[in-house]
Amino acid sequence: CTINDMWDHDIDAKVARTRTRPLADGTLTQMDALRFLGLQLSAGLAILLSLNTYSVMLGAASMALVVVYPLMKRYSDWPQLVLGLCFNWGALLGASAVLGYCPWSACIPMYLGSVAWTLSYDTIYAHQDKVDDAKIGMRSTALLLGEWTKPACAAWSCLFISGLALSGADVGLGAPFYASLLGASAHLAWQVGTVDLGKPADCAAKFRSNRWI
Repeated sequence: CTINDMWDHDIDAKVARTRTRPLADGTLTQMDALRFLGLQLSAGLAILLSLNTYSVMLGAASMALVVVYPLMKRYSDWPQLVLGLCFNWGALLGASAVLGYCPWSACIPMYLGSVAWTLSYDTIYAHQDKVDDAKIGMRSTALLLGEWTKPACAAWSCLFISGLALSGADVGLGAPFYASLLGASAHLAWQVGTVDLGKPADCAAKFRSNRWI
């Protein structure tokens, strides 16, 4: 988030929802943000180095995605995909931190499914800013998909649940896990089915509702 706000301070100043962010409104300087980023990276590195070597290498491999993600909205219609690839890296790293390796047959479905989930909720989130984004030339899946957003989010939600189901089957999880997937499925169906993509406040509320997943 810090890197994102550093890259986007000039863009954020032109978008109604983000123009009051500290870097966008001048409350903080880029140097202030750089110092804070240094503290965050130092803390993250300390945690990463406490893990096994496999996990250190796996965690370090995510840094390229972290750095380039904020640039994607300038050059691609799919910044939400890059966010998903970056944001869900923990699906791989969590297992390797405990086991010393990544059980790919379980982790890949969970990772890819979670990427699909991010595509869904962050596309809904992006609809908040679509008017301003279109004016200033920023790109997103919200602008790309337009009226096809709900079918796409429904498909991504199905991929998310399917990915978790495959991972659960791979490690032998039982009925309580699959019952929780039914609950998550119902929530996602409600979220995608009822969101009003023309109302930023409702998009924000539906986005925040993902905390229950």
